Amino acid sequence: MEDIKNVLSFYNIVCNEPYYISSGNPLFEFPNTPFRMDYYALCICISGTICVEIDNTQHTIESNSLLISAPYATVHILSFSDNFRMKLLFFAKNFLLSNISDPYIIENMSIFKNGIYSIIHTDYEKTSQILSLLDYLKKKTSEESHFKQEIIQTIIFNILLEVADITFQDQEYSRPLSIPKDTHLKFLKSVRENIRRHKSVLFYAGQMCISSKYLLEIVKKATGKTPHQIIDETIVKEAINMMNDRNLNISDIAYELNFSSVAAFSRFFKKMTQESPLQYRKKN
Repeated sequence: MEDIKNVLSFYNIVCNEPYYISSGNPLFEFPNTPFRMDYYALCICISGTICVEIDNTQHTIESNSLLISAPYATVHILSFSDNFRMKLLFFAKNFLLSNISDPYIIENMSIFKNGIYSIIHTDYEKTSQILSLLDYLKKKTSEESHFKQEIIQTIIFNILLEVADITFQDQEYSRPLSIPKDTHLKFLKSVRENIRRHKSVLFYAGQMCISSKYLLEIVKKATGKTPHQIIDETIVKEAINMMNDRNLNISDIAYELNFSSVAAFSRFFKKMTQESPLQYRKKN
């Protein structure tokens, strides 16, 4: 898991704050391997294109497109054009939550189409509005003020609300209706935090004090997937992240993910990816 400080150190940038706003200058190098982020990220493509893989799905991001992702998203930069430029906003997952009672306030904006990230294709006018807010945010971060943190939090909230407004205007996306508040978000959070130890739907339903049938109904309506599908997909993501660590062999990974044997883990992994763990590691 990479925090803001570790990611920026790759570019020799020192950041000791729980947030970061980029300059928008061209970048000529990216990490070669996938990395899982421990922060929220908003990326705005200013020019050119970049091809990325997010949670094992490839996307091409072009000018006037936004990528917004939540903690635990796994990103792999595959390629980018010579004229690619982007503006970035990173902020720690707990930064906006201080003095706020609702821990799911960001998720409840419904800006993550794919559960943990969204890629939004918009136009120059809407992109410019967000870029203006980013410029204002960068200006305020360089000024000293008694209420500096509160001001920065407010500006970031405004940026997120602008992104949410663009998301709602996307005709391909409609917000799920009549879903009990926070239930599916709590399930997704619990799966991410407990996946190495627990794979049973009954465990997560019990943890939330609801029946597995009710959990199925809520999660299916909110995400279009069953709890079992989400659990299996999360296991695969966790396995792939662990395979990036060359110090871990396949048996170590099977043990860490609480499989009964290497064979059981290999069967599961091949069923989900059509490749054995060894084939996947060799290929990647």
